[in-house]
Amino acid sequence: MEVTAEKNDKVAQMIFGSIYPHYLSRIEKNGRTKAELNQVLEWFTGYDEKQLKALIEDKVSFKTFFENANIHPNGHLIKGVVCGYRIEEIADEFDLYRQCRRMEKLIDELAKGRKMEKILREEKK
Repeated sequence: MEVTAEKNDKVAQMIFGSIYPHYLSRIEKNGRTKAELNQVLEWFTGYDEKQLKALIEDKVSFKTFFENANIHPNGHLIKGVVCGYRIEEIADEFDLYRQCRRMEKLIDELAKGRKMEKILREEKK
C-alpha cells in the first residue's frame, strides 16, 4: 500500500494521548507492562515517563510528538509490515507516517512477546 498526503495529514492530526491507552491495553492483554511500553517509547523517541505523561495531558498531536522527539539513531533498523505498509518503502516525504509505523512495529513486537533486547535494536558489528 502507498501512503498518501491525506493519510499522512490524518495521522499528523491524531492526538497521541487518545491512542496511548490502546497501545497500553494491547500490550497488557499479552502480559506486558506499562513500564515496558514506556521503555520502548523512551528508546525510540527519547521521551521519558514524565515527558510522556505531559504529552498525554497536553493533548499533543502526532505531528508535535514526532517533531519534538529525539528518534533513536537505530530507528532505521525497524523494518517490516504494519497495517499493510512496508515501513522501509514509505517515501521520505511521509517521514511522520513512517515514524508512527515504526513505533507501532515496536509495540507489536512487545505485544507478541519479543525479548526487549531484540526490540531495542542495536547495529550489527
